[in-house]
Amino acid sequence: MDTRERLIASTRELLWERGYVGTSPKSIQERSGAGQGSMYHHFRGKSDLALAAISRSAEELRGRAEAEFGGPGTVVERITAYLRRERDALKGCPVGRLTQDPDVMADPELRRPVEETFGWLTDRLAGLLAEARTSGELGTGLDPVATATALVAVSQGGYVLARAADSAEVYARAMDGALGLLAAHVR
Repeated sequence: MDTRERLIASTRELLWERGYVGTSPKSIQERSGAGQGSMYHHFRGKSDLALAAISRSAEELRGRAEAEFGGPGTVVERITAYLRRERDALKGCPVGRLTQDPDVMADPELRRPVEETFGWLTDRLAGLLAEARTSGELGTGLDPVATATALVAVSQGGYVLARAADSAEVYARAMDGALGLLAAHVR
């Protein structure tokens, strides 16, 4: 891994663990093993590096989600695979946690990849749900956009509840509940 990649990887980890304010240039340099000159050779400053790290986390989230959404099976099976895939519920979502960071949310550039990722995720789920409704897999009473929004909200809320309870089981129960609500629409 080259220096630029080590800087991005270290910043991603630190943002996930500490948030934007808690991620200092010095801590990034220490974690990555890169010097100050290297950091400023590759990035204009902390904000530029944070944007690269947030964008990378967002890309990876979309890639993992698309692997499930584009996989085999019915729409409900693919959504189930996405919601039940292995994840560290106690650490939380590396993109979702950024919504609780006031410095990230206050900066339009840093906020953009977060907002775009959740917009993409909601739209992708809504498209799948609409496809399932059209094919007859799901009943016509299901609202794809509202249901997709609820699924994203339950997923993110599941992380919050799991962290509060210090139990990954709480996240799993939230996913089971969401899938139970979706199952009520299966034909």
